[in-house]
Amino acid sequence: MAFNGKEGKPISLGMAKRWTKRYRDENPGKVKAFFFGKDYIKQLLLEGDGCCEGIRVYFATDDDGNPRLILTGADAKQNNILPKHEGKDGGGLILDDGKPCPPNCPQDPDDPLA
Repeated sequence: MAFNGKEGKPISLGMAKRWTKRYRDENPGKVKAFFFGKDYIKQLLLEGDGCCEGIRVYFATDDDGNPRLILTGADAKQNNILPKHEGKDGGGLILDDGKPCPPNCPQDPDDPLA
């Protein structure tokens, strides 16, 4: 089945609250979220000469054992849009270095997802 840019679906705040609370309860003290800035998200969506249909998120562990998220663009054929070769100018963009929460958590103490 090809990607069409409409994968995923909205969920209710109530469901998001239940699911994130369950994760926090099952993983105390662990990273619970990552933040990625809009500039790189926009750039990622423009990858592949306009054939990017969305973003794929990989779970990863860095060399120091810390959890990471790796984001790539994906095309309609479900293929990742990756650089052609190593280096910064190889075409394709792979995102990392999202800011983890904690410590980069919402400042609103009443945020139900944090």
